[in-house]
Amino acid sequence: MNYIVDLFFPPQCQACSSVLRDHELEICVDCRHHLPLTNYHFQKDQPLARLFFGRIHFEAATSLFYFEKNSRVQSLLHKLKYKRQKSIGTTLGTWLALEMKDSNRFHSIDLVVSVPLHKKRLKERGYNQVSPFAKAIANVFDVPYEDSVLIKTKHVKTQVFQTKAERWKSVKHSFEINNKTLVIGKHVLLVDDLITTGSTIEACAVVLMNAEAKQLSLATIAIASSMFR
Repeated sequence: MNYIVDLFFPPQCQACSSVLRDHELEICVDCRHHLPLTNYHFQKDQPLARLFFGRIHFEAATSLFYFEKNSRVQSLLHKLKYKRQKSIGTTLGTWLALEMKDSNRFHSIDLVVSVPLHKKRLKERGYNQVSPFAKAIANVFDVPYEDSVLIKTKHVKTQVFQTKAERWKSVKHSFEINNKTLVIGKHVLLVDDLITTGSTIEACAVVLMNAEAKQLSLATIAIASSMFR
């Protein structure tokens, strides 16, 4: 049955829409070689962690890709976020987690926590697009994944056109801890899909540290290239 479906509707690369070959899953070999990897998890100077210096201390921090508009990375994130292509999150989470393990910078994490959606946005979208990515990372590290540790209490309208200062003002009191006992004394890996200004990450990190997390690390699918300009 799957053979017949594939014959008339061959699976396509989620990044560039070319037809996948038999050995390719979700993303074609060409895209895997040309997607803009950050390799932060292999860099000693920790460029992503340094972006939060003086505000939040991350033991280790990484993103899989750099994000640019009208790019293959944007196509992947759009399908994951709005087309409910959960397999993209699983594929990218496994990809990044295996490299994170090789880097030996994340070996002590105890718990994976995703940045939450407000219940109104969750109802509209149907699921949190970060969840399959975060679950895949947790599976590779063989640690628990909890999607209810953080809750978003304030519904914020789109932040696309806001400055960094405006975004921080919008989100700084938007998150609360739901189950502090899961966090106390733990090395928590905070996970999100895209970092644009870092305001959401910082707001969530503050809540986790106030809940007595022992250490924090960070992993995301992508980070906006503009963060380094």
